[in-house]
Amino acid sequence: MSPRPTPQPGILDIAPYLPGRAGAPGSTAIKLSSNESPLGASPLAIAAFASAAEHLEIYPEGSSKILREALGEVHGIAADRIVCGNGSDDLLHLLAQCYLGAGDEAVMSQYGFSIYPIVTTAAGARIVPAAEADYTADVDALLAAVTERTRMVFLANPNNPTGTYLSASEVARLHAGLRPDILLVIDSAYAEYVTAPDYSVGIDLVEQADNVVMVRTFSKMGLAAARIGWLYGPAHLVDAINRIRGPFNVNLPAQLAGAAAARDTEFTQRLRAHNARWRESLSAQLGSNAMRVIRSEANFILVLFASSAEADAAFEALWDKGLIVRQLGAAYGIANGLRISIGTEAAMRGVLETLQNRIVAA
Repeated sequence: MSPRPTPQPGILDIAPYLPGRAGAPGSTAIKLSSNESPLGASPLAIAAFASAAEHLEIYPEGSSKILREALGEVHGIAADRIVCGNGSDDLLHLLAQCYLGAGDEAVMSQYGFSIYPIVTTAAGARIVPAAEADYTADVDALLAAVTERTRMVFLANPNNPTGTYLSASEVARLHAGLRPDILLVIDSAYAEYVTAPDYSVGIDLVEQADNVVMVRTFSKMGLAAARIGWLYGPAHLVDAINRIRGPFNVNLPAQLAGAAAARDTEFTQRLRAHNARWRESLSAQLGSNAMRVIRSEANFILVLFASSAEADAAFEALWDKGLIVRQLGAAYGIANGLRISIGTEAAMRGVLETLQNRIVAA
């Protein structure tokens, strides 16, 4: 008999999620480690969030109807096939809880989002990584990793932390190679920032198949503090998720802010344009013999250095200037890489100056 309560098998084997560092010297430190919005939140969302202060004594509507209807309107999809959550992490946990169990396996790409192993292991299943091709998910490798125990495949598209993506045709090829009892989870957290013409957010596949779900978030659009995620899936999956999710899992301020943000397409386009400008500028100006920038379709870039020591030195140089970026060794095994979120113009100029000065000095 144990002298105290013990967690279920496997729980203590989970490596906790490692967020980016959030503090640096000086009161003007700029956080570029969590892929947050450099332009803040939609003014309409801020006003909607504030309006909820008059109703803090009441429970929120349990199905997030206000938010689901706004999402359905903006994206042209059925509101009753949307489930909202306390961030997309909440929904990923619910998907794993519903569709994974002891003895099952879930497949992910080598450098996929670090939450996938957490939710998989917490459900009692095993995560199976598939090798990537030059920091990009490889459809053939993903399919080769599938076994009779596979019940789920996670695909972050674009991927975090690499910023790379699979075209619509490649995602369709991946889906075509899966058994009908395997759930394909398309995590489109960075969809708002993609400019590639051959990209698809995943709605088309959801509408064609019974084994595809698309997961989205508002965190990259200025509402990270509000914790709002949503998924679009087939009716049978929505029914299963709704049976186990918390009855009030999205608070009223978040529902109102999310609905306003979804409808504020002008702000979303402004954010997208700012991101595209600086993503391309940083990629072009930092790419050199000393640094390689992986082509990104997200709101960050992955910069690779000649060694982990060089990456650490670059991190420290930026840190000393009050610019906090994301080290990737511990969480993702890319010790020679730094992930740099697209920030304000001033922050981006600071990053350029600091890293380019290091090249000159070398």
